[in-house]
Amino acid sequence: MQHANKGSDVELDGKGLRIGIVQARFNEDITDALAKACRDELAALGVADADIDHVSVPGALEVPVALQGLAERNRYHALVALGCIIRGETYHFELVANESGACVSRVALDYRIPIANAILTTENLEQAVARQTEKGRDAARVAVEMARLLANLQ
Repeated sequence: MQHANKGSDVELDGKGLRIGIVQARFNEDITDALAKACRDELAALGVADADIDHVSVPGALEVPVALQGLAERNRYHALVALGCIIRGETYHFELVANESGACVSRVALDYRIPIANAILTTENLEQAVARQTEKGRDAARVAVEMARLLANLQ
């Protein structure tokens, strides 16, 4: 029986891949840091800057419809969702977190395109800041790995 590769064993090559990024502007300091880390990692993996389309939307609930718009172009190997939802004192946090996550997954399945979901859901600003760089890098690695995996499965 073969075991799945551990993340560190996977060779990631982004050369020739086209990636679409949708960034929510709500909590913009965090999402800007996510986007910078993601783009820097994509570049390190060999994705050309000209092969990255980066759009922004007001908040996490708008991310899925923009992802859908990019997916409909049929020109990307993978997409990335960037956002930050910080728990407040109301039920709104759960609604936004659950709906945005479910809709991102639905777009990925409906269009058969990998989407790296780096919409942070945290209890407070400190947790978001602590995660912003690593999650941005992780999103880039997931996008490249899944783009290559799907290409090999077809």
